[in-house]
Amino acid sequence: MSTYVQPVNEVKDPIKKEDSNLNKPQTPQIVGGLVVSAILLVYLLFSQEAVQPLLLVIGILLGYTLFHARFGFTSAFRRLASVGNGQALRAHMLMLAVAVTLFAPILAFGLSFFGGEVSGYVSPVGISLLVGAFLFGIGMQLGGGCASGTLYAVGGGRSVMFVTLLFFIVGSTVGAYHLPFWTEELPSFEPVSLATSTGLGYGGAWAVSILLFGVIAWITLVIERRRKAPKMAPLPSTSGWKRIFRGSWPLFAAAIVLAVLNALTLMTRGTPWGVTSAFALWGSKVAQFFGVDVASWGYWQGNVEALNASIFTDSTTVLNLGVILGAFLASAAGGLFKFSKLNLKNVAAAIIGGLLMGYGARLAFGCNIGAYFGGIASFSLHGYIWGILALGGTFVALYLRPLFGLSVPKSKDSFC
Repeated sequence: MSTYVQPVNEVKDPIKKEDSNLNKPQTPQIVGGLVVSAILLVYLLFSQEAVQPLLLVIGILLGYTLFHARFGFTSAFRRLASVGNGQALRAHMLMLAVAVTLFAPILAFGLSFFGGEVSGYVSPVGISLLVGAFLFGIGMQLGGGCASGTLYAVGGGRSVMFVTLLFFIVGSTVGAYHLPFWTEELPSFEPVSLATSTGLGYGGAWAVSILLFGVIAWITLVIERRRKAPKMAPLPSTSGWKRIFRGSWPLFAAAIVLAVLNALTLMTRGTPWGVTSAFALWGSKVAQFFGVDVASWGYWQGNVEALNASIFTDSTTVLNLGVILGAFLASAAGGLFKFSKLNLKNVAAAIIGGLLMGYGARLAFGCNIGAYFGGIASFSLHGYIWGILALGGTFVALYLRPLFGLSVPKSKDSFC
């Protein structure tokens, strides 16, 4: 970060001081992003149901928030595993606390903007979940980002993440093909909801969830003290209303915004925010184009019509496109959109990481968004187990990252 020196006789201007650390907005990119967003919004308004354009707007807000706060799931797990810093994980706990507070009445009373059914993500606990979440944990540390992280990094211009996304789609498609084996041939328990499977109800499940989040946050503080963890370095920012558009957002502010947007997604389409089911759809459509009998796969039984419909009828696809556009607009507003360089090692890591994440997400009934965020917010036991296994995969990946020239934070480092 640059150092600001106040000239003699100059009136102190804290906003100017902070803005001196920021890049200039990239006006052509901003205009281009707004035009593309407007065209897509108009297309959805006239060609799809009313839910789709609203989801596009929510997706754009999600991407904007993720990028501006650099809100990561991959980095949060890595910081805790490598140096014991739990700042980002505590932001997760706040996000989840706000989410369960909003999800509880929505799920309990079936609150919906369009009058449809509302349901959370409550999935089985079995070998499929354990293996899938563990593989995803390794993959996100090699691929450079989780599911949401891949999308917003693509929007921000990180070239290697285009490779990660491509192989994320491949892995998810292969995982969809193999899923019946993992779910039907291997041991599995029925889905467990803290609200409906335990007799606690949504009020009791909310109280238990809040208690668990508090305990997890406390544990991260204990780990930080014992390991003398370094703090996260501040990112360049500004103050006042300008901070909405430029500079970094506080993690805790972003956590609240993401929880609210996830609740709005639930009320809009009837299910929480998800990412990777669209990847399986995109890959399956490509495979079908080349003559593969995708419709015969067990994964698509009961939903074959999705294979023959436009991708714009898929709500998760629309959300994903919105996240990419929102991240692009955020990066351009901060003057940060720039394609990065590729090398053999980071491309190899992206390929392996993308494949592991795609395959793992299908086995684990979702990714960091659908299984971890959406699952826990829906009071599902599988969301907590996903987080534990993904953290386990992160520990393994710390030993693999150096093989691909990827850094691992050290206890003496200050990091962003």
